[in-house]
Amino acid sequence: MKKNLVIALWFTLVTTVMFGILYPLAVTGLAQVLFPSKANGQLVERNGKIVGSRIIGQSFTAPGYFHSRLSSAGTGYDATLSSGSNLGPTNKTLLDRVKGDVAKAAAENSSTPVPIDLVTSSGSGLDPHISPAAAEFQIPRVARERKISEADLRALVQKFTQERQFGVLGEPRINVLELNLELNSSHPVAQ
Repeated sequence: MKKNLVIALWFTLVTTVMFGILYPLAVTGLAQVLFPSKANGQLVERNGKIVGSRIIGQSFTAPGYFHSRLSSAGTGYDATLSSGSNLGPTNKTLLDRVKGDVAKAAAENSSTPVPIDLVTSSGSGLDPHISPAAAEFQIPRVARERKISEADLRALVQKFTQERQFGVLGEPRINVLELNLELNSSHPVAQ
């Protein structure tokens, strides 16, 4: 019995060191060498300052910016609290919030139906993308605020539209951070 206990303790210690320390260090080291940008969160830097990440959404609320999907992650886009709201489709709280968000969005552009991704959050609550329909819905507001033509803005949105991966996976999407950064560079908000 004593021999079995010693073997069990040694096995626990060795596997803890191997799989709890050595393996994570090896994988992290390889990722840093082979894919440093991805291993560090695909951070976006402008003028020596980190302004966001390509893979984690952030809130844009000013009228001259394209707005992101809603976030259910903590107080908004908190990667440590990644989750959906876990509210079912018949939950009164969810229905009331969505109705309010639809009314607010419709006031901005009443001639077009509100795209679903502007009033619902993704499963992780961290989605950095919106659909082309969500971008199209916001074009009149952003063009008006930035004093540029809707046609020019549509061309910029088209430039930042990512198609389905391998032509079949996912849906067409637009990274809101990258689009808004390009807008700041090419068409600053009029003062």
